[in-house]
Amino acid sequence: MSGDSFSIPDIVKSMGLVFGDIGTSPIYALTAIFFLIPPTQENVMGILSLVIWTLTILVTFEYTYLAMHIGKKGEGGTIVLKETLLPLLKSGNRAAFVSLLAIVGISLFIGDGVITPAISILSAVEGLLLIPGFEATPQTMLMIIAGVIAILLFSFQTKGTERVAFTFGPIMVLWFVALAGFGMMALISAPAVMLAINPMYAINYLFGHGLDGFLILSSVILVATGSEALYADMGQLGRGPIIRAWYIVFIALTLNYLGQGAFALTHPDAHNILFEMVFSQVQMLYIPFLILSIAATVIASQAMISGIFSIVYQGITTRIMPLLRIEYTSPQLRSQIYIDVMNWLLLFSVLIVILIFRNSGNLTLAYGLAVSGDMAITGIFITMILAYRGQIVKMLFAFCIMCVNFTFLFATFQKIPYGGYISLLIAAIPFIIIMIFINGQKKLAATLTPVPLDEFLPKFNKVYTSVNRISGTALFFARDFRKLPQYIPRIMFTNTIMYDDNIIISIIRTEQPFGVTWGVTRELTPGLSIFEIYLGYMEIVDIGKILKEAEIDEKTIFYGMEDIVTTHFIWRLFAALKRLSPSMVQFYKLPSDKIHGVVTRVDM
Repeated sequence: MSGDSFSIPDIVKSMGLVFGDIGTSPIYALTAIFFLIPPTQENVMGILSLVIWTLTILVTFEYTYLAMHIGKKGEGGTIVLKETLLPLLKSGNRAAFVSLLAIVGISLFIGDGVITPAISILSAVEGLLLIPGFEATPQTMLMIIAGVIAILLFSFQTKGTERVAFTFGPIMVLWFVALAGFGMMALISAPAVMLAINPMYAINYLFGHGLDGFLILSSVILVATGSEALYADMGQLGRGPIIRAWYIVFIALTLNYLGQGAFALTHPDAHNILFEMVFSQVQMLYIPFLILSIAATVIASQAMISGIFSIVYQGITTRIMPLLRIEYTSPQLRSQIYIDVMNWLLLFSVLIVILIFRNSGNLTLAYGLAVSGDMAITGIFITMILAYRGQIVKMLFAFCIMCVNFTFLFATFQKIPYGGYISLLIAAIPFIIIMIFINGQKKLAATLTPVPLDEFLPKFNKVYTSVNRISGTALFFARDFRKLPQYIPRIMFTNTIMYDDNIIISIIRTEQPFGVTWGVTRELTPGLSIFEIYLGYMEIVDIGKILKEAEIDEKTIFYGMEDIVTTHFIWRLFAALKRLSPSMVQFYKLPSDKIHGVVTRVDM
């Protein structure tokens, strides 16, 4: 699919896979804001204007206009921005800075990914309190229901979402129709709130309320949570369907927020604005709406889980994260992946967050910090890319948006003592793991000096012609055939294990996100050949299938392993990461009956 081609089914599909998080923000966003300030005429008009222009600036301008037009094939995400930017940089220090920012962005995205399912599901479940007979339901019971839904959601990941994913789009379409419909019904009671579309209400509110006006932005940002998903999921859906779907979603969200504002004006004592608005309008439709809201929050959570799996996979393929066992849950779609370790760690974290915060009101006090940080990093990357490309007008526009990003980020700092530190603590875990892994790999590479090909070939020719060879083909994996890892000469020269045909396989990740190419097997010298596979850094491929298509019929597959010996605390953690990670041949699911690992002892 090209970045701009689209069809109605693609638009519907993108609603299910991309807009779940931002689409469920109406459940809790305005409720959180008007819990902090009274819903007076001035406050409601100012807040609604801020909400509408936050969606316009941060989502429409930053993501659909700028970010989505940076990639060549409509691919997206923090790692894509980093990989797009790195070739443009000349300074090593700048590249290091960009890589560090990308790691922070990935970590914040994961931190955000823990709070999203917790707040979405919990806030929807709390809608039960409006059903007659359920008003006195204890909060502990609501937490248990939310926890059970989360457990079922994460347990289902092993099966893959392909079978039910076709229902996500229609359900979310129904959700947005319901949001728009109930919003318009509420507008009848106070149609004047539609004037909040005028940005002057937002500007006057900000400057007329001083520090309080600035700090309320930390709650306004809740309406834009999930914006990163628009960009991160572009690779599979393409640019066109997401942008068209956003126009529809934007109208539905705007109508609903305006309706909620009108309801807040006429019902200043409302505690749960969206659900009370729906309940007061059509009581007989309330339970179906509540069920629909729970379904929408589950879909929103699913989108975030899939997004985290995707960004972790990109982290693995760009070599900033350790290898993790990947399961392909769809025989047709290699993009449908499941990462066991991440899944259960996420579930554990979500349950802990529900246990700590207890209700969605407390969670809104913590939510938004990681989102704002991630958006600010995206803003920095977009501005830098446009600057290096010489697109000055767009760069100035992006710079202005980046300033808005930082305004929101600074406002959300006030959330740190009220629970925002939890999302930072969660984000710190992947950040520390990534930093240990990257520095450990550098140290390991410095310790394991590779053997240059021109030194290797004379010895190979001598041994190849002088020892009894084993019939068949042996495969050896090396990142670069010009610099061979030590385990290959060890097998051939020290242990004199030599096959008739020896092929060095190099899997090379390119600077492009997509594309799979490989050449014919090239013979370097009799008995020794190389086979290079070039993969885009977002490609999920079956290496075994490529080898079959290239008519390589291997008898044995050798790969190198390190036994790290160290007393240094950091390197011991690195050694543990390496032990827990699958090897490269296991990661690519090559036949286990042919694999032979060769251990090299390393002192670090």
